[in-house]
Amino acid sequence: QVQLVESGGGLVQAGGSLRLSCAASGRIFSVNAMGWYRRAPGQQRELVATITSGGTTNYVDSVKGRFTISRDNAKNTVYLQMNSLKPEDTAVYYCNAWVIASGTGSYWGQGTQVTVSS
Repeated sequence: QVQLVESGGGLVQAGGSLRLSCAASGRIFSVNAMGWYRRAPGQQRELVATITSGGTTNYVDSVKGRFTISRDNAKNTVYLQMNSLKPEDTAVYYCNAWVIASGTGSYWGQGTQVTVSS
């Protein structure tokens, strides 16, 4: 009934940019906090950026000044604009959202691969 689908990942050269999108669909009453996580090979998942329903954003130190999280509430969509990409940004990126629906709770997307070559 609720699904989050990421898109926009791919292969990019260091210094390049990508824009990730994550759209929530289904019988949704509202979407509250949203965020992006990533998991690099052999590492734990880490929080990259979050945005509250009020628009307050937070970023992990390693992406500050390079990544921008935003949202379109009308479309239940969260975006992650990634600029000045570095090889260490290579990971599977997952979106997450707290969704008010029949099954209210935290939902995850399936992930989208971002690969940054040097």
